Amino acid sequence: MKKEVVNIIKIGGKTIDNEEALAQFIKSFYRIPGKKILVHGGGILANQIGEKIGIKPNFHEGRRITDTETLDLITMVYGGLVNKKIVAKFQAQNVNAIGLSGADGNLIVAKKRAVQKIDYGFAGDIQKVNKDLLINLLSQNLTPVICPITHDEKGQLLNTNGDTIAKEIACALQAFYEVNLWLCFDKKGVLLNVNDEESILPKLNPKAYADLLHKSLIHDGMKPKLENAFQALKSGVSIIRIGSADDIDIAIKEENTGTFICA
Repeated sequence: MKKEVVNIIKIGGKTIDNEEALAQFIKSFYRIPGKKILVHGGGILANQIGEKIGIKPNFHEGRRITDTETLDLITMVYGGLVNKKIVAKFQAQNVNAIGLSGADGNLIVAKKRAVQKIDYGFAGDIQKVNKDLLINLLSQNLTPVICPITHDEKGQLLNTNGDTIAKEIACALQAFYEVNLWLCFDKKGVLLNVNDEESILPKLNPKAYADLLHKSLIHDGMKPKLENAFQALKSGVSIIRIGSADDIDIAIKEENTGTFICA
């Protein structure tokens, strides 16, 4: 028996920062048939608000370093303003969305990352995903909208990379659905040359990725996204693509859109 399709889409960047881009994405997302889940980051809004109140962003190889003040900031921005704004816009398009953090319904349990060479602060590495909750919500035709805040079951909120959340959800659901995972960002796909918008890699496999890493051709900010994509591939996720969120309903139907992650 063929599994039902679920599309898991992660957005961030300009899709969230730009009101017009977000409005267009919401309309496009609405036109995607069937079950779907949205995972979002916070764009640069958290950085902008942080700077106004004296909290400067700190990153290492594309990953945010989260101290106590930063955790409070991103919880307010990601879990509050951004999440609820997206949910409200979905409701206006008759998409029955429900906004969630990892703490809600014990959706995503994470563990504070151990300090090694870099102390990432209150960064959370995912331990488990409550797949039963997601399956239940999807069965009721609800669309989960998930922010990148997780928890440790001991009262501590944690910051978890949005691509990682999307990947872990995809892996948790792949036994029950045919999962299509879309990791969206501000380019049309993975670029061979970051200065050339048309140098899109149509496909990328682990061997080619390792070669590009060796040649230092992968931008730091792209590394976490690609690592998550290949982990999803290894776990059996059906389709994984990296590219733009523009016209996502059309992109889903086309095979030559974005960068296809393959074995």
